[in-house]
Amino acid sequence: MNYYRESCPRAEEIIRQQVETLYYKHGNTAVSWLRNLFHDCIVKSCDASLLLETARGVESEQKSTRSFGMRNFKYVKTIKDALEKECPGTVSCADIVALSARDGAHSVGRVHCVNLVHRLYPTNDPTLDPKYALYLKKRCPSPNPNPKEVLYSRNDPETPMVVDNMYYKNIMAHKGLLVIDNELATDPRTAPFVAKMAADNGYFNEQFSRAIRLLSENNPLTGDQGEIRKDCRYVN
Repeated sequence: MNYYRESCPRAEEIIRQQVETLYYKHGNTAVSWLRNLFHDCIVKSCDASLLLETARGVESEQKSTRSFGMRNFKYVKTIKDALEKECPGTVSCADIVALSARDGAHSVGRVHCVNLVHRLYPTNDPTLDPKYALYLKKRCPSPNPNPKEVLYSRNDPETPMVVDNMYYKNIMAHKGLLVIDNELATDPRTAPFVAKMAADNGYFNEQFSRAIRLLSENNPLTGDQGEIRKDCRYVN
């Protein structure tokens, strides 16, 4: 926090303004900011490697199957361009990923049909609520969805554009989209946390904020490590 207090005092304000503007123009950017942070930081460190495009014979992480459905990378450039006007060569792409996720947390995302149809066809997963399974079949009417088509179901159909504890209430009611959702509610190691999250929205908010901060601080490059890219898509 406040890392750019001296080198670029308005950095966090500029990122927040850009994120809000993009959110009101393109609501699904909120999902992208959160997923960008997770994919960038979870494996090794927060280094914005996810933003790099294929170049010099090195294939982009964006081409990986684990990056399926990720999008809106172009809007990172919108934020970066605004920062470059204010403080050229100062704010790192990794910090843009982290700060945009902190300010873009208005939604809980969605799951593409290609990742959940195995729970619906040829028969329903018995751990799914039957009525919810029918709803999912309306969202995903084919057992072999075209991956190029944007067919999906939101993680939370109740409050889809608000980060709250409804996700946990849903999985306790057997309305989780993925197998892992059901496992969270039934595994004795995680079930108590699911129950507590579902019962207390304030507790969920505290833990969500803590998780975002811990994730964004995962082994960041500092000092003369790495580089400050002018364009987040390519190394300098």
